[in-house]
Amino acid sequence: MKILLYQVDAFSDHLFSGNPAGVCPLEEWLPEKSMQNIAMENNLSETAFFVKTDDQFAIRWFTPLVEVDLCGHATLASAHVIFNHLGWDQPSISFTSRSGLLVVTRKEDMITLNFPSDVIHPAEPPEGLITSLNVKPLKTYAGKTDLMIVLATQKEVELLDPDFGLMKKSGGRGIIVTAPGNEVDFVSRFFAPQVGVDEDPVTGSAHTTLTPFWSKQLGKSDLTALQLSKRGGHLWCKYLGDRVEISGKAITYLTGEIAIKFFK
Repeated sequence: MKILLYQVDAFSDHLFSGNPAGVCPLEEWLPEKSMQNIAMENNLSETAFFVKTDDQFAIRWFTPLVEVDLCGHATLASAHVIFNHLGWDQPSISFTSRSGLLVVTRKEDMITLNFPSDVIHPAEPPEGLITSLNVKPLKTYAGKTDLMIVLATQKEVELLDPDFGLMKKSGGRGIIVTAPGNEVDFVSRFFAPQVGVDEDPVTGSAHTTLTPFWSKQLGKSDLTALQLSKRGGHLWCKYLGDRVEISGKAITYLTGEIAIKFFK
């Protein structure tokens, strides 16, 4: 048995930037172990698998180590594949997932994700986390799966050099570090050594936490964002109350086939 594999750079309009995601369209679900092994072999921050069901697509996301409840850049990459490689001629795509219904729309070369907003509350950082970052946070918040550290300046975010061994002990899915941007509304970086991703290049799902926070801080619903990883990524965000729109571009890096017999 062979399955298609696409690798897509999400949240970018040119190759070798943004966040690379693996995308595997399936006719039926593979065993969970096989999907986890494929994600491990791809060694990307996320590999998405989806199965078409009537007029919707069921989607699942795997890091090299675990399955996760929500992934923005791999959803954007999957929509890019459906729109551009699988002949989908409708203006929107509905994904069913562990995080509920996710609707993705396309307008010209911009793809927009509609995700549920995260709800955050002030929290004390776990022992060792601040030491691992070597920063003095203004505030710390906890969301559904991630912790968010707020710093004063973009420069502080740029200069972060975390101790990932120490950070792994902090728990949760990942650590968002954010500050006001110099040329955009806000900037961020995202670290998740707990799930096998030391630094994620561009994290769509983190912006379900970032967008409500910065919308309230800045008093505006339409926001521009930059994730300050080495690859970098641009996002356009809109706060809609209980939902968040996250928009970006994507470009295909490769198409290929996987011989699934090696993963049984």
